[in-house]
Amino acid sequence: MSRQNSRTKKKLRADETDNKLEILRRIHHTGVVTREDVCHLFSIDKPPCQGCRMNSRESPNCFCGLIPSSSGSKKSGLWQKTSDLVSSILGPDPREDQRCPTEQPAGLTNVGATCYANSILQCLYMNLAFRTGIFSIEPDLLKQHRVLDQLAHLFAQLLSSQRAVIDSLPFVKTLELDKGSQQDSHEFLTLFLSLLERSLSHSKVPLVNTLIQDIFRGSVSHVTRCSDCGKDSEASSKIDDFYGLELYIKGLDSLDISLDNYLSVEQLSGENQYFCQSCEKRVDATRNIKLRALPAVLIFQLKRYDFLMEMTKKKKITSSFSFPCQLNMGARLDSADGPDLLYDLSAVLIHKGSAATSGHYVARIRDEKSGVWWEFDDETVSQLGHRPFGDTQPNSPAASQSTSLSDEVPSTSNGAKNQPSGYGGSELFSTTDAYMLIYSRFRDQKMSIFDEASSLPAHLSEEIAELNAPFVSSCLEYQSKKDMLTTHIAERRKEVKEILSEACVCSVEDPFFWVSVDWLRQWVDNVDLPWAGKSNLQRLDNSAIQCPHGKVSDDKVGSMKRVSALSWSRIISKYGGGSTLNGDDFCIECLKKEALSFVCAHDYRDRRDAMKQFATAALAGNCADGKSYYVSRTWLVHWLRRKNIESPCEADAGPTAALRCPHGNLLPEKAPGAKRVHIPESLWLFIVESASAVKTDDSLGCHAFPSDSQACEDCFKQFSEVASLACNLRESKLIQQQNHEKLFSGKSISFCPGEKYFLLPSSWLMSWRTYVTTTGKNGSSVEPECLDAIIDSLKCTKHGRLIEKPPALLRRRGLITQRSNADVLTLIPESDWKLFCTEWQGTEEKGISAEIILLPNKVPGPCQEIIKSDVDLNLSNDQASSEPEIMDPLLDTKPETCEDCIGERDSCELMRKLNYSDAEITVHLVRAKEVPKSLLEAPTKVFDPDRRTSKRSRRASSSGKQCNLRVSATTSVYQLKLMIWEYFGVVKENQKLHKGTMEILEDSATLADKNIFPGDVLWVTDSEIHENRDIVDELSEQKFDSNAGEEGFRGTLLMSDASFV
Repeated sequence: MSRQNSRTKKKLRADETDNKLEILRRIHHTGVVTREDVCHLFSIDKPPCQGCRMNSRESPNCFCGLIPSSSGSKKSGLWQKTSDLVSSILGPDPREDQRCPTEQPAGLTNVGATCYANSILQCLYMNLAFRTGIFSIEPDLLKQHRVLDQLAHLFAQLLSSQRAVIDSLPFVKTLELDKGSQQDSHEFLTLFLSLLERSLSHSKVPLVNTLIQDIFRGSVSHVTRCSDCGKDSEASSKIDDFYGLELYIKGLDSLDISLDNYLSVEQLSGENQYFCQSCEKRVDATRNIKLRALPAVLIFQLKRYDFLMEMTKKKKITSSFSFPCQLNMGARLDSADGPDLLYDLSAVLIHKGSAATSGHYVARIRDEKSGVWWEFDDETVSQLGHRPFGDTQPNSPAASQSTSLSDEVPSTSNGAKNQPSGYGGSELFSTTDAYMLIYSRFRDQKMSIFDEASSLPAHLSEEIAELNAPFVSSCLEYQSKKDMLTTHIAERRKEVKEILSEACVCSVEDPFFWVSVDWLRQWVDNVDLPWAGKSNLQRLDNSAIQCPHGKVSDDKVGSMKRVSALSWSRIISKYGGGSTLNGDDFCIECLKKEALSFVCAHDYRDRRDAMKQFATAALAGNCADGKSYYVSRTWLVHWLRRKNIESPCEADAGPTAALRCPHGNLLPEKAPGAKRVHIPESLWLFIVESASAVKTDDSLGCHAFPSDSQACEDCFKQFSEVASLACNLRESKLIQQQNHEKLFSGKSISFCPGEKYFLLPSSWLMSWRTYVTTTGKNGSSVEPECLDAIIDSLKCTKHGRLIEKPPALLRRRGLITQRSNADVLTLIPESDWKLFCTEWQGTEEKGISAEIILLPNKVPGPCQEIIKSDVDLNLSNDQASSEPEIMDPLLDTKPETCEDCIGERDSCELMRKLNYSDAEITVHLVRAKEVPKSLLEAPTKVFDPDRRTSKRSRRASSSGKQCNLRVSATTSVYQLKLMIWEYFGVVKENQKLHKGTMEILEDSATLADKNIFPGDVLWVTDSEIHENRDIVDELSEQKFDSNAGEEGFRGTLLMSDASFV
């Protein structure tokens, strides 16, 4: 169906074009423009559109697509979604940052990597006793201690601010914390409580003075008891204070078992015997920790980080750990007044991530008043319900999707007896990410006094009111502007719809006015601001559709619309502007001018189409009888390829420019680019006419060459001489090919001991072979250098000896040949050397001669290290051939090789090749038991960093068992192993990296230290000894370890000894 519609449209357009051509041709001939002509040329007679998807440029009566349908919208302007339009004009809604309802806790901004501090601050704030104590600090003390002042202001904003997120940056700056460094939350809590304890000690309010001690401080003692006399050591009476108990969880799966382990009795015997002061000797003893006093808020830090000695780093323990909702510590306290000392779970601090030195902290805290649990994830605060891991049942689909959700099971190990009703019974929660557990004592009487004063003091209340006032004002102002703008948008849309619905002119006889489409689109989409006091919509502007005579022309039909007199009056009365262009304001002069150009263009196309037949026949060699002319064959081919030409263009100029010689005559056809074809006179006259229309003074490019024109004699002689020289050169090359048949063909040459040979650079022979091979059009190859210069380059300037090692020889089946064609030097017979000297300006006496000697193959080392005897040098050919198995052929050169210069040059070259960057090496992952032989045979030569690697070696294998890595000489083995880890997923501890048979050790060494060059092929195996882990953990630990030692909170106020901080 779509294809038929497309064909129908094309047919209609073709018919309209034919009708327009007929009308313009009639106007051109008669000079008369009728009303019917105007209606057709300006498309006035086209029917109004109904339901087009897009606005039609071909019809001035189409208003479709200017506004979307009732259910649609645009991406910009008045007709985009109302919410998006309001947001684009007014900006973000400040009410989205407003806390609603006010009972919901506020979040804290993460200013870098401060989630550890945010989670602790939220835990402290949600403790009513601690919060009220902070609010009870005297104003004078707040002025003296800036940390207390910032903490009080932060808590005040968390309590009474209208914002949903509080900026924690002032507090972070006050403590001088490193915003970009992740720290341990428990360490931060311990140091922060110590700082607060020192600062609050200056308070004159009794409960504030001992706030930290009353809420968070407990005490323990480390008791050592003699097994013989039963007495405790003197140090056992020492009481140690704590803010939290650090519990081991490795191999322990519950809080009850961890506490038993913490309080377990250790036997001191054997080498660990204790020296008893009473018994005055070393005796067996017991040692354990006793809880002397427990705080109102009991904090357990779960030691989830285990230090691995073999890897010298920390690893997170991700095993599941369970803990109860209620905890009875009465049986564990050393001097308990009663059997019950009940604690409720009030907060769980969670560490997300698998690395010990990175990750993210999230706090889940219970509201003491409502009993509802909230999750504090920096800026985001979410309600969880009445359980710390949500109210979802353990067997529901939502619970099974995360290991952090709780598993509720009956608790038999928390020691709770006669638990009060209304506290949820006995529940166990299990998670793999819990890092800190915070329990609050059940109905602690000492802290109940703080519940009475939970409101803000006057000095803080006034400051928060000042902070809230501008924010509330901005929210009210935004709402007011939004209501006003929403109403205005609705009115504007209604106005546009009404005017466009009245704009269509149904009859040709009805009065109408022309309006620019560009202005109409702008008017449809623009939105002015109602509070600005004036409209930002521009006045009506029809200048874009006016011709130079101030009227409209039919070539502007696609840029204007025909609107009714009613719509026109409404637009003009409200927006003003102009110019006024009614139905009679069509330009007669422009119509006549367009008719002339249109008819000329159509006639030119018809004539050109007719001439194309002659051009096609001429290229095929079928020129019509009669007078003909030469034109450039290339020019004519390009002339034929051009399509949709309505008038002559610049490419039509110069049909014979390529055929004209410098003397003004016809070039010989053998000249480059002088290929020609003769065309009939009619085509030539048309071409000249077109070229003259483009360039009136181009007499040289349109110079006429009749078909009987003769080529220029001077140019003919010149090209004949060039052809003669080319012929002589081809003969010379052919002679050289015959003189050096074996060298030219690249065939192997056999050598005999005792005869004289000469050495030439293999590169020179390659260039000579290329030169003598090249003939014909490509005969302009570069000539090889003269032999004297080449021979001089093979000798060192300091000693005049050979600076290249002679090629190695191979003796097989009595024949001696050069071992490899890739050697720097090639051995050639004396006859070839003499001919080369004649052909390429060489001096025979300067040549580097060489003789073959035979030595026993048991003699090690190169030929220049062997002391040759007279017997060795005088071996005959018969003797050599009679003992082929025990004699090795070597070359004795004159001059001899210069080992000093060669060694110095190789050393410099090695250093240069080891100084590479952004080069490529290949690494294979080998999982088979046997390593492929191709990988064991590592290349011994130094690779050229500038050489091109083949596509095969640069392409990674489809199986993923090899990869290409970009490295530099300074890349360390450790960094290379990280790249291999990222590609293959093999942890660096399990990688056994090799180059050939050599294993690459020492992670701190560089690739240059290990003689690894660009293009080298390495292979690696997976030992599978260490367990797999994510490379992100390694990278984060690498970044953490890159600092000079573990800085922690060094340099912050947490480590300050000052009293006033």
